[in-house]
Amino acid sequence: MAIVVPELTCSDYDVTLNFYIGILGFRIVHATPDHGYAFLEREGAELMIDTLGKGRTWTSGTMERPFGRGLNLRIEVKDIQVVYNAVKSAGLRMAMEMEDIWYPRGKQEKGNRQFIVSDPDGYLLRFYQDLGLRDVA
Repeated sequence: MAIVVPELTCSDYDVTLNFYIGILGFRIVHATPDHGYAFLEREGAELMIDTLGKGRTWTSGTMERPFGRGLNLRIEVKDIQVVYNAVKSAGLRMAMEMEDIWYPRGKQEKGNRQFIVSDPDGYLLRFYQDLGLRDVA
């Protein structure tokens, strides 16, 4: 298990599970559907979903949609185009279209190709693919 694994409160277990498994390509590591809980994984990225009002749910206040206000999960993938195409094919709206961005690293820059989509409850998922390093001109 990773050192940090986010547990996302969801409003509809089946809709959320379909989104993460059917569209984004996560797999179930283990689940207790009667409690509205699932532990998911994709290429080493791990997260849990927990359905509001079922089983044990921890909240710090009133849950209003979108649940994910202020949260942006950055998820590395080997082939971002595969995930992007799956999201587009599902007809989902991007919170941020695909872009290449370069971050300063001393005399070099580190690149990411990335896009952002929100899950059914409003959690922002920023998928990215590492573009490596390049020298600063």
